Amino acid sequence: MSAPSFGLNPPQNEAVHYMAGPCLVLAGAGSGKTRVITQKIAHLIENCGYESKNIAALTFTNKAALEMQERIAKLLKDPKQAKHLTVSTFHSLGVKILRQEAKHLGLKDRFSIMDSDDCFSLVQDLAVTTDKQLIRRIQTEISLWKNGMVDPEVALRMAVDEEQAQAARIFRSYVGTLAAYQAVDFDDLIRLPVELFRANEEVRDRWQRKLRYLLVDEYQDTNTCQYELVKLMVTGVGKKPMFTAVGDDDQAIYAWRGATIENLKTLQVDFPNLHLIKLEQNYRSSTRILQAANAVIANNPKMFDKALWSEHGLGDPIKVMAMDDDEAEADQIAMTLSAHRFERHAKFSDYAILYRGNHQARVLEKSLRRERIPYVMSGGQSYFDRAEIKDIISYLRLIANQDDDPAFIRAVTTPRRGIGQATLEALGTVAGQWQCSLFEAVYKGGTEEKLGDRHLLPLRKFCDFINALESRASRPGPSGSGENAAKVLDDMMEAINYEFYLYDTFEERAAQGKWQNVMDFTNWLKERGCGGRDRDREEKNLLELTQMVALMSMMEGKDEDPDAVRLSTLHASKGLEFPHVFLVGVEEGILPHKGDPDTPPEVAAARIEEERRLMYVGITRAQRTLHVSWCKRRKRAREYIACDISRFVKEMRLDEGTAVPEESEQITPQNRLANLKALLSKPRPPLAN
Repeated sequence: MSAPSFGLNPPQNEAVHYMAGPCLVLAGAGSGKTRVITQKIAHLIENCGYESKNIAALTFTNKAALEMQERIAKLLKDPKQAKHLTVSTFHSLGVKILRQEAKHLGLKDRFSIMDSDDCFSLVQDLAVTTDKQLIRRIQTEISLWKNGMVDPEVALRMAVDEEQAQAARIFRSYVGTLAAYQAVDFDDLIRLPVELFRANEEVRDRWQRKLRYLLVDEYQDTNTCQYELVKLMVTGVGKKPMFTAVGDDDQAIYAWRGATIENLKTLQVDFPNLHLIKLEQNYRSSTRILQAANAVIANNPKMFDKALWSEHGLGDPIKVMAMDDDEAEADQIAMTLSAHRFERHAKFSDYAILYRGNHQARVLEKSLRRERIPYVMSGGQSYFDRAEIKDIISYLRLIANQDDDPAFIRAVTTPRRGIGQATLEALGTVAGQWQCSLFEAVYKGGTEEKLGDRHLLPLRKFCDFINALESRASRPGPSGSGENAAKVLDDMMEAINYEFYLYDTFEERAAQGKWQNVMDFTNWLKERGCGGRDRDREEKNLLELTQMVALMSMMEGKDEDPDAVRLSTLHASKGLEFPHVFLVGVEEGILPHKGDPDTPPEVAAARIEEERRLMYVGITRAQRTLHVSWCKRRKRAREYIACDISRFVKEMRLDEGTAVPEESEQITPQNRLANLKALLSKPRPPLAN
């Protein structure tokens, strides 16, 4: 039977068909790695006798997993087989393992997953501080320890100063508190399966039999814990390791969140018969763009020799623009983009403006708005992720589902009701003994022994309040759909006194903004509950509204992208591609990012190497044209600081065809009209841009 691999180049074809053991595919930017993974899965099912339920493909985003699953379904003779595949993020697989094996870890079946905000509040309580930066630093430290498989006692012994020792002590309490809550955090979703597989050979063997072939996408982004999970899933006594890892050492840009490029070296040590395949043909960019990218990355020490090449032709020269300051840079980009789009007959969505840090976006947004250029931002905060909105939603979630432990913890402690961490830990112990939710544990017999009346009465008062709201929310009303949602919501808001809590907790201006967000949200809910402007639309009760909000918050951002310019950090742009790219603020101190001057030389060198890989990622997002800009001076606080062009621009080794416009050549509002008239007099190019 012929393999489903039509149109693959020779290295891609080899990667799809190699089945003699472990395989590492070094896939350069734009070299068709997703195609290799999807074709290989189809080959495993159609030609190698694997059942789809025995194959797992791991990636780093839900979007990538969904796209992969859809592409595989189109390749299979029976598309329904794709539904039985495990195509997911590492964390989703971790949840699946924990749900099925909870009892082996002393967790109840319905353990809770705490989000970042929940964990922030927990660390805040343990650290006894309101210093948000300190809390975030401790959170980051705990996350890195967990991802590095470092336990609290080892972290304490390794501490280099008192701040780190304090973080390690908080880490120890944090682990104990999560266990008492019968809860896990995001990092536990991988760490706990690793610990389980190490300790329980029977469970590990069961999962190895269940998932017989493993594929790992973006392998260079794995951390110590993720690599350990991969290794435990493919190795065993008398077992031949069967997996394909796909990655690119030149695109390893996540060291700050625990990813380690060393995993590429470790793979070769742990699997001596590892078969290496390089994908170097790029299907995305012009030759000039690839030459610049190759020239930059050549300055890094090479783990594997690799050079991208393309059959797309030489392409347009890369433009480098030296600007007076960041406002001039933003204005120039907006006008250049507008003229470029007109000349190329392109869409706004063909353009991306990429930058090193989110702080660079504000001035760009102003210029784009002034030029009436539509834009969307990557990595912006979701409306439903605002802390004040999540606070209100936690009450609604709890009314809808009293087994929702994270919602219970957030609602019962916001605003404060004299219910602290020790009370919740004791309640968590009861919930663990009874294998029930925290809410249910409040009413269990024996809870009085763990908690005195002083602690138990506020808990029961709170739960009685939620029960009363639930009864009203689900009670059939005049329309048969339940009591008026607006009335129940207003009564709830009045009872919890959230406005007073905001003004008591935050500065007046911040509290005012947060309360306005809450009012907008509750008014939006009421409008939908009452049918809104569409009087023919059926009214919803509060439970139905809560389900609608839950679905909207999960689905947010899944709509098709509008025709708009994409503004994105370089980190968030990875995996994306655009016909035309503007790479801004490419100067020393921004890209490469300014590091701590006291950093040891070897650490500083590693940081510059990662920044260079980030520049490489930025360059290789471009398909047809690339504009690079830097500022001669930049405003810091109220002063202008002189800036130097980034070393990375010099490393691009651009040829003489590259235009570096002087101020006289740059587009200004005065000469823009003349330029547009000249463009109008030219014949219009074909739609292909």
